[in-house]
Amino acid sequence: MSPTDVDFELFADGACSGNLGPGGWAYVLREKSTGQETEASDGELMTTNNRMELMSVIRGLSATKPGSSIRVTTDSNYVAKGISEWMAGWKSRGWKRMEGGRPKPLKNAELWQELDGLVCERKVSVQWVRGHAGHAENERCDVLAVEAYQRFLR
Repeated sequence: MSPTDVDFELFADGACSGNLGPGGWAYVLREKSTGQETEASDGELMTTNNRMELMSVIRGLSATKPGSSIRVTTDSNYVAKGISEWMAGWKSRGWKRMEGGRPKPLKNAELWQELDGLVCERKVSVQWVRGHAGHAENERCDVLAVEAYQRFLR
């Protein structure tokens, strides 16, 4: 899906202070036809960075209607590869991952299942970008996500 073939561009990021600690997620959602942007962010007191990365995409996709086409841009390989490469296998194995030839519990399975439901109702493509490399929307999401978790540090 080319950038011109989408209804929305979703830029998403998560951040965490410690990796179990206060975390924040954020997204910027741009409607292609109007250029209108929506920003949202929030956080949790005790969480992980991967959970916040997932929440940023879940919340962003939830802000769109089923049937929409969305290009998700994230700096999380976990999320990008999870959606584009790993999720189908996890789903086929009952939301388990393979380790040493044996199925093992999948971390964040409930979030992956929620994300799968959203992706199945939409046309989603994923683009990975390097974090902290000057990508304007990714940098904005990072600022919002950090601000979200810093509320818990006060």
